[in-house]
Amino acid sequence: MTEPRTVSMETLHLLAAALLCSERGWPVVPLVPNAKRPTGHPERDCPRTGRCADGHRTPEQRATTDPDLIHAAWANRPYNVGIATGPAGLLVVDLDVPKEKEPEGAPDGATSFRALCERAGEPYPYTYQVRTPSGGRHLYFTAPPGARLKCSVKRLAPHIDTRAWGGYVVAANSTTEQGVYEVAEAAPVASLPVWLAALLTDPAKPAAPPALAPVRDGTKAARTALERECAVVAAATEGGPKGRNSTLHESACKVARFVAWGHLSRHTVEEAIQAAGESTGLSAAECRTTIRSALEWILANATPREAA
Repeated sequence: MTEPRTVSMETLHLLAAALLCSERGWPVVPLVPNAKRPTGHPERDCPRTGRCADGHRTPEQRATTDPDLIHAAWANRPYNVGIATGPAGLLVVDLDVPKEKEPEGAPDGATSFRALCERAGEPYPYTYQVRTPSGGRHLYFTAPPGARLKCSVKRLAPHIDTRAWGGYVVAANSTTEQGVYEVAEAAPVASLPVWLAALLTDPAKPAAPPALAPVRDGTKAARTALERECAVVAAATEGGPKGRNSTLHESACKVARFVAWGHLSRHTVEEAIQAAGESTGLSAAECRTTIRSALEWILANATPREAA
């Protein structure tokens, strides 16, 4: 007669933690018992078979909210619980404590985060929090709709990391040799504050000037000049020797003469120089005013082509 399989209370406790995350819509992945690293093989050792037949599956890709899969995974061992923050729609702020080798009196993550809130003129957020075994805190936030924030390390301040897409966080009730991850504030998960989201969002890359279509109404010299001046404008910086607006005006004047000579259309020049100017961060209105001013002056005062 087969003896009934005994499941430890620790395993049941962690299974319950994983299922609770699932109920909240947070995909989970097993972590090595008493540790923070995911189970399974690293990409460098991937056999490219089984679940990895179509390519290595990361912990984030393996995370699930399926109760049956969770029961199967936690059936035999007391795995810690990892939450795949990106798929869960979460951004978790990890407030760590200084390491032993750091100077005495160095601010911890919580102190630095309070200072960030004060500088922003905003209150310390009230949200779901987990106390880590080292004495730090995990502050849970729902990520902005449509945003795909990534993990960060010390971007906000020393001892402050964030976990979002590409990462995971150890869930409450998991244990390590240092101790237990415990719920410190059982509040609802708050939305990520707008000011904090702004600090964690990479600035949009300037739009590159569009590739110029073949110029059918100008000479090879005119096209070459237009391409060169667009590149000069796009490379201008706010702190450069001339400044972005001055560079824009000068380059617009240089190519405006080809408009006066009939080698380029005014529309072609305005469209190309405008795009180059906006790519430096200048506003559309500012670019438009500067370009039109340059064109009007050159068109009224251009030297005839034969005398140039």
